[in-house]
Amino acid sequence: MIHLTERITVSGHIDDTLELPFDLRQKSRLRVTLASGKEAGLFVTRGTILRGGDLLKSEDGSLVVQIVAAQEPVYNVIAPTPRDLMCAAYHLGNRHVPLQIGDGWLRLEQDYVLRDMLLGLGMQVSEVDAPFEPEAGAYGGGHRHGHDDDDLQSLRPKGRGRAHG
Repeated sequence: MIHLTERITVSGHIDDTLELPFDLRQKSRLRVTLASGKEAGLFVTRGTILRGGDLLKSEDGSLVVQIVAAQEPVYNVIAPTPRDLMCAAYHLGNRHVPLQIGDGWLRLEQDYVLRDMLLGLGMQVSEVDAPFEPEAGAYGGGHRHGHDDDDLQSLRPKGRGRAHG
């Protein structure tokens, strides 16, 4: 069995892909089937959250696999005003809900209780199948790259001196 053990930032080639939903991209130990049909074991550092586009190298260095964020059932949330959207984000954050933040929209895993809360706040909530890439958190938990120069790097807003893939 192939052992995928090392996250890398650059590769001259990609040998295979691995499509996973968000809940499985958070696991550090997992038996998987690559797109080619090959069986593999995922062995990454505990606390790692894999993102779409991340690259993993096999233990023996012979294989590079690209992670694909799977389409999964999520809610897309839009609001009448930017302030209303910030209010919805506040209430979801207060409940520690993993949340993807886009330009004028929010995305979260489907949960009818949260949907009802959002509708009560005046949000427009639609059910879609899409990749789910929630924020890593203010203290750097989750998405990290080997090229990050220090712990403060993960606290910088996206688009300001940090390559984010």
